[in-house]
Amino acid sequence: MAFRRLELPPPRVLLLVLSAFLGFLALEGFLFWAYRSAPLRLSLLDLLFWGALMLWSVSVRVPLPLSASMSQFFIFALASLILTPPWVASLLSFTFQWNRKVWYKELFNRSQNGLATGLAALVWQFFQQNPLYLGSWNLSEGMGIAAASLAFFLANTTLVTTAIHLANNVPWREVWRKNSAWIAASYLLLSPIALLLARAYETPLLGNWGGWTVLFFLIPLYYSRFYWDEKVRLEQAFDTTLELLMNALEAKDPMTRLHSERVADIARDLARKVKDGDEAYAQAIYRAARLHDIGKIAIPEAVLLKRGTLTPEEFALIQSHTTKGAELLSPARKVAFDQLVYNVILHHHERWDGRGYPKRLAGHEIPEEARIVGLADAYEAMTAGRPYRKAKTSEEALREVQELSGHQFDPRLVEAFTELWAQNPIWRDRHAYLAAKEGSVSRSTFSQPSSASASPSPSEPGSRTSEE
Repeated sequence: MAFRRLELPPPRVLLLVLSAFLGFLALEGFLFWAYRSAPLRLSLLDLLFWGALMLWSVSVRVPLPLSASMSQFFIFALASLILTPPWVASLLSFTFQWNRKVWYKELFNRSQNGLATGLAALVWQFFQQNPLYLGSWNLSEGMGIAAASLAFFLANTTLVTTAIHLANNVPWREVWRKNSAWIAASYLLLSPIALLLARAYETPLLGNWGGWTVLFFLIPLYYSRFYWDEKVRLEQAFDTTLELLMNALEAKDPMTRLHSERVADIARDLARKVKDGDEAYAQAIYRAARLHDIGKIAIPEAVLLKRGTLTPEEFALIQSHTTKGAELLSPARKVAFDQLVYNVILHHHERWDGRGYPKRLAGHEIPEEARIVGLADAYEAMTAGRPYRKAKTSEEALREVQELSGHQFDPRLVEAFTELWAQNPIWRDRHAYLAAKEGSVSRSTFSQPSSASASPSPSEPGSRTSEE
């Protein structure tokens, strides 16, 4: 096993890694003891062939959110447990991987795949030793491979989800939802292919070697992975498209350069704090905050950039950017965005006292994510300045946020925001933040490269205020 560098993970992650490895060793020992008399029907070259297929499947894996990935490794692991004794299949799964990761990640990946294969092999053997009939039909192989696939899926995804949960402090259910829940059906539907490959290998259809048939089936199998790959790529394409939309909004009003990005950085830190370090929630808030003013693209520049007093009609048009933003992104509701994004776009101008817009929600009626982004948006607007209003200092803006606690803002969020502000994050001072983005000072730990802006949204017609 090649280790790229020697380093230690957090203690709880290290404990999981060592537990998985010891669990694999214990299971492998049991399988060898229980099935040591089972004949090894494959030669060394046969074993190397299936090992090579496992290596290939890992090399074409698909990246997933939260530092995870997925591959069709399980198909070849399931095929190997049909063709070989259980202890051989689990040993192949442990051995034939090459991810070039740090040592504990490499060890964990090998161990969890070996464990998953070993458990799946036990399930397969159970159905072979206890035949299941429906009339004259023997259902043992079909039910066996389906049950083995389920066992592999549960063992694999449970261990990987737990590892990501411990390493990144993301709620276990959130990791499962993002990375595992949507692929469960794929495991079940693709499991018959493992049985087909195993039987085709035993009964050659091309030439005198079953491997030709297996290699032939790799063509559709390879392209089937594009279902997973395209899902990930589609989300990335939406992110890129929305980045372009935000750049277009910035071009309409360069005076508010990096407004949305700074709001997003503030909101992410605030979300992380109020959710006790929940990184998945914080990243979701960041993404939504980057889009919170997307509806201003639909507002005419003559109104959006007007320096003087707004008429009631113009004021209503400015306010409509919340509903226009939700309408603009509505085609992506079932593809790229969940409800959290729409809540932020639609409700970030609601007020705790119920005097906001567009729905005049109050208190906890306002979605928490909208309350978080609303506070971040207001602080950024106060410190940014406009042609018609001088920017407040960071201290002045903090005092105003505190004075509006229980009126415009959720008191609990104001308290958390005050604690964050006292830690002097890079976003606290706007000039320092802009300089950091230009590379002249160290960047914030939590910032991400992008650029966007927004324009002012008055709270009442006839005057411009700091509420955005």
